Amino acid sequence: IDHRRSTEISELRTALQGQVTALQAQVITLQGQQGLAGDHTQSELPKEAGGSA
Repeated sequence: IDHRRSTEISELRTALQGQVTALQAQVITLQGQQGLAGDHTQSELPKEAGGSA
């Protein structure tokens, strides 16, 4: 792998890690809004929970 390629790869990894972190934060926020912060049983969610975000 040449240097430019490895730099691109590491930039992409950094970008992906940032997106994952942002998604995790959104999930935590949504769980908090639904009062499910400590409860991961999604089968008990009301149907309207699947509305547009």
